[in-house]
Amino acid sequence: MAAIKRASRKELFGWAMFDFANSSYTTVIITVVFCIIFPRIIVGDGPQYCLGNLLWSISLSISYLIVLLSAPLFGAIMDYTASKKKFLFGSYILTVITTATLYFVGPGDILLGMLLIILSNVGFSWSESFVSSFLPGLGPPEDLGKISGYAWGLGYFGGLLSTAAVIFGLNASMYTMDNFQNLRLVGPVTGLFFLVAAIPTFLWLNERTSARPLPQNENYFSIGWKRLKKTFSDIRDYRDLMILLASFFFAFAGLSIVIAFAFIYGDQVVKWSGATQILMFVITQFTAAGGAFLFGIIQDKWKARQTLILTLVIWVFTVSLIYSVSKVTVFINSLMAVSLKDEHVFLFIGSIAGLGLGSTQSACRAMVGLFSPDTKAGEFFGLWAFAGRLSSIFGLMSLGLFQAFFGLHKAILICSAFFLMSIVIIFFVNEERGKMFALKHSGE
Repeated sequence: MAAIKRASRKELFGWAMFDFANSSYTTVIITVVFCIIFPRIIVGDGPQYCLGNLLWSISLSISYLIVLLSAPLFGAIMDYTASKKKFLFGSYILTVITTATLYFVGPGDILLGMLLIILSNVGFSWSESFVSSFLPGLGPPEDLGKISGYAWGLGYFGGLLSTAAVIFGLNASMYTMDNFQNLRLVGPVTGLFFLVAAIPTFLWLNERTSARPLPQNENYFSIGWKRLKKTFSDIRDYRDLMILLASFFFAFAGLSIVIAFAFIYGDQVVKWSGATQILMFVITQFTAAGGAFLFGIIQDKWKARQTLILTLVIWVFTVSLIYSVSKVTVFINSLMAVSLKDEHVFLFIGSIAGLGLGSTQSACRAMVGLFSPDTKAGEFFGLWAFAGRLSSIFGLMSLGLFQAFFGLHKAILICSAFFLMSIVIIFFVNEERGKMFALKHSGE
């Protein structure tokens, strides 16, 4: 088996630019801005926003259900037809169009808003899986952590720039009806950013596998189903990949809550000001980018499994601080004779969370790449998407139901339970065995 050579800098940059581009969607729409617009203005059931929060969870969960049912099949078809770029382009266009169409969602347009969030998040989630399937071919195993971390870190700067354009260009931190004419432009501006920033990906990223001829009396969907069925029957041989995906299931259940509800939590529980919200966003983008870069290097020099465990420990610690932010503030004030507010301490905790945000996701993606033969990368990253989206449904619906009964403050503790379960499971992964098995079956 010939060693995989590292791709050119231009191609690596082109691949990484998709992370830069699609971060505009996940940051502006899912994490920072539209996630607040939806319960506050579109649903408008304040002051607790329980219905708005629940409908937001349901919308994201439906989108993830669609992805988990389709991504593995599309991955199998991509591998057989060598059409990763075509599938990536289709998912990209779907996300851009449906995100821009959020312009037409006004107060009370709950069903339209939910539909567009579902469709746009389906496109985004597909694209995240499709672009990740290129990773195993971009370099040797010892470089995948750095390559993944580089792209994921660059993505946070894309999120920073796109959100800065929305917040400062549209004054999108003012969630009032008086500012709604500006707020409705959030979708079009985000879609345009994604559209333009992803162009280098389609110019410079190469399709490395070759298409196979279609057998007589077969079509691409029937071939895809057969390959997927074989993959599921053979998946027991990829023992370490399956254990990794089980661990990743619980890790991403916690992460999906953080991504979808961190700024909602700041708005509804901590009661932060607009200035603190902006600071939180800026600080976490830089710490998340730094975490992705730093832990990507650590992963290649250390063991990937140990690196992932470290990031999960950071999360358990951080969620505990988030839940106890009021008590921590009182303790700091009495210890240091200062008069900090909860939002100031929450801001500091957010900077710690940022380290885990980029590093955990990048480390998971790199490990899937390490355990994936080159001819099954699309399928295995489809399974990665399957596990991730199923866990997102599980996590978001768990939080949605818990916060409806106990309030968002107490419900956030469920994240710590998910991260702890992920840590326990990851101890059963044998990293060297998983890498050797993937290399053995590459080229088949």
